[in-house]
Amino acid sequence: KTLLFLILSGLATGASWLCYFRALQIGDVNKVVPVDKSSIILTVALAFLLLGEPVSGTKLIGLIAIGAGTYLMIERRARSAPPGGKGRGWLFYAAGSAVFASLTSILAKIGIQGVESNLATAIRTGVVLLLSWGIVLALGKQKEVAKIDGKSWGFLMLSGLSTGLSWLCYYKALQDGPVSAVAPIYKLSILLTVVFAWVFLKERLNKKAFAGLVLIVVGTLLLLL
Repeated sequence: KTLLFLILSGLATGASWLCYFRALQIGDVNKVVPVDKSSIILTVALAFLLLGEPVSGTKLIGLIAIGAGTYLMIERRARSAPPGGKGRGWLFYAAGSAVFASLTSILAKIGIQGVESNLATAIRTGVVLLLSWGIVLALGKQKEVAKIDGKSWGFLMLSGLSTGLSWLCYYKALQDGPVSAVAPIYKLSILLTVVFAWVFLKERLNKKAFAGLVLIVVGTLLLLL
């Protein structure tokens, strides 16, 4: 049973990352990340329904703030995108990333009980690798590996290392603490993401988007009370 839930968690993680990186490929970081981080709303709801973790009035206010903040950060882009065009595709993939990320947390919480966290992470990562490479081979994209330049390889490797370290910390935290507390802390990474997008990608937040970011952060902090 534990192995089954770890495998399901790995599959959900793989699906989440495939959606997430596709969304990043066709959308702005400052638009994709808030949608992805809004998975905390579904995560808390599932933790309440499936794991029996309590949801207080303060947490409900926090969830509403996160939802409102997410809307403010993406509303302008969603309206301005051409109907049916590629510009709106990022929203579909970002939403998929959020849903699968929520399932990842719940399934991992169930499957990681009684298993050493590093071993559990290794099993899940193996599933993610098999899923990712299976899709690459099925689409016949493996030949494009040779076209990746040195700079891109360097950033892909660094991104992979960051992902691995993040998972090791996250799933150890999930093993020891409640999902409804661990997930909000994890989602606060949106602050650093927005800062990095501003410094390295020159993406700017307008006043409405900034207000949305503040609501998301405040709402996330309320979930920890």
